[in-house]
Amino acid sequence: MHFALEFILRFFKIYDKIGLGNFINNMFATFCRVVKSGCLNFYRNKWLSSAAIGTISLAVFVMACLLYLNVIVESIVSNLEEKIDISVYFNLDTPEEQILKVKASLSKLKEVKYIEYVSAKDALERFKKRHKDQPVIMEALEATLENGNPLPPTLNIKANLASQYENIANFLNKPEYKKFIDKVNYKENKTVINRLTSVTKTVKKTGVIISLILALIAVLVTFNTIRLTIYSWRDEINIMKLVGATNWFIRGPFLVEGAIYGIISGVLTTLLFYPILLLVSPKISGFLPDIDLLYFYQVNFLSILFFQMIIGIGLGAISSFIAIRRYLKR
Repeated sequence: MHFALEFILRFFKIYDKIGLGNFINNMFATFCRVVKSGCLNFYRNKWLSSAAIGTISLAVFVMACLLYLNVIVESIVSNLEEKIDISVYFNLDTPEEQILKVKASLSKLKEVKYIEYVSAKDALERFKKRHKDQPVIMEALEATLENGNPLPPTLNIKANLASQYENIANFLNKPEYKKFIDKVNYKENKTVINRLTSVTKTVKKTGVIISLILALIAVLVTFNTIRLTIYSWRDEINIMKLVGATNWFIRGPFLVEGAIYGIISGVLTTLLFYPILLLVSPKISGFLPDIDLLYFYQVNFLSILFFQMIIGIGLGAISSFIAIRRYLKR
């Protein structure tokens, strides 16, 4: 305790000696002046500010739409992936110990999510249960069973991602496994798997391209808005440069103005989505029962708000930075 008190006293002596208190006070006062000037810029250019906010809001809105679209696509893809697997059919005379060894080897692959072993007996029971209401099939099965169970033992393999089934199929093509395996149905599912992977990649790439285009448009509009503001303040800026104001002091108010555009755009866009999702979400859930966008919005409200505000602030601040940087170079 004594040591801690002594340390605090020494710190304050050094603090007073080097004038750190005045430095911090001056920094805080400068920061307050910059923020105040930025707010005044925003207030004085109401119509220009409205145009910039509208453009940034549109960009943020479309990016948010892409976020919700991504949620829908991910849910659909996830459901499809749950229904897709590959089955490994073993020869009828393959010992169960050997099948379990293959299962153990597959379990070590990082691509494998889980493996289900279905013995010949279990496969027969499942077949009977699935076709119990189809007498023709059941009669054919009874006739076939006179010569023994025709259904082979199988391993049903589920991968973490649809694109990983090819690696699993290649693993099963090893010579030490091929002699026990009758068939792997990867080729039958390959078309569906490839299409699923292709659709997922296409949607993600399209979303990124659209987002970049809209972000560029928002930056250009905000850039021109800030340039008009700078032009109206040109005399004040020239005076500040003459009296020795730093570039960051001159640049600060315009960065604050751009950030205000972004904050308002992010908040407006987030709030606008509530009534939209209130109307749209039930209709989407009618077609896709596993998707509830309104619930997603409510659960992740703060994250979505933060995400959209960050995008808005980024677009506004970057535009302001570019505009004032070009002016200060003159």
